[in-house]
Amino acid sequence: MGHSYISCKIHYVFSTKERMKMISPDLQERLWPYMAGIAKKRNITVIAIGGTEDHVHMLVALPSTITIAKAIKEIKGISSKWIHESYPDLDHFAWQSGYGAFSVSVSQVNKTIAYIKNQKKHHRVKTFKEELVAFLDAHGIEYDDRYIWK
Repeated sequence: MGHSYISCKIHYVFSTKERMKMISPDLQERLWPYMAGIAKKRNITVIAIGGTEDHVHMLVALPSTITIAKAIKEIKGISSKWIHESYPDLDHFAWQSGYGAFSVSVSQVNKTIAYIKNQKKHHRVKTFKEELVAFLDAHGIEYDDRYIWK
């Protein structure tokens, strides 16, 4: 077979450092497209992006040429630099050092898109911590609660 065929859909979840509520609705309007642009320059397709004032969800399709870790490192790093340059009053802005990355099957893409688009409504009843722990549990990922929020 002369070609490689890849379907790698990843649902990233990551927050601001110490879950500080720094991503205002006005910033979200500019940040989500900016992050999508970072991804596009790396041949990463952003299928959905959204979140709240303290965390982000991104559903992406990764190409075979970039790892899960490299993709999010670049998106977080470049977007943080842009926030510092564009919003001087957010000079203490930072992303948390870690992230969640969960594989999404093709049959679950539409459900994941809807989940990302309904973040504000979803978080009226569930905290970010409850949400992340539910993802970790659903994917069978072991974690130490002492370190997950660092």
